[in-house]
Amino acid sequence: MHTIKRRALVLTQEGAGHPFRRSLPSHVFTRPCDGEAPAEPVSRWKLSGADWRGFFSAYCLAFVAVSLFIA
Repeated sequence: MHTIKRRALVLTQEGAGHPFRRSLPSHVFTRPCDGEAPAEPVSRWKLSGADWRGFFSAYCLAFVAVSLFIA
């Protein structure tokens, strides 16, 4: 006996040229409403003091190692 498979209805964006973009839901392509402020981009380049300390210690250790190898 055959069972009928139910598949979810998928609405695609006909204007999107790439197959991946066609598979995205429609709310991805809509702009925010007039009352909503656009989201601020998140900066991932915020370095703390520990980051700078780690960078400079690695730089100094590498410089000393190369200097000892050359000498």
